[in-house]
Amino acid sequence: MAEQRPPEPHRTSTVENGPFCAARCTCGWRGPARRARSRARTDAADHLAQAV
Repeated sequence: MAEQRPPEPHRTSTVENGPFCAARCTCGWRGPARRARSRARTDAADHLAQAV
């Protein structure tokens, strides 16, 4: 029987592209592009809260 590994934890980061900032996660999730970095960080925090 194959050994089962626990799921990888979600890790978020923000990526800037010109005047926009977007949140990304290791699971493949991407937040919308935002002009405010603080809003992109909030998007990432919301994603982490939903992933639990």
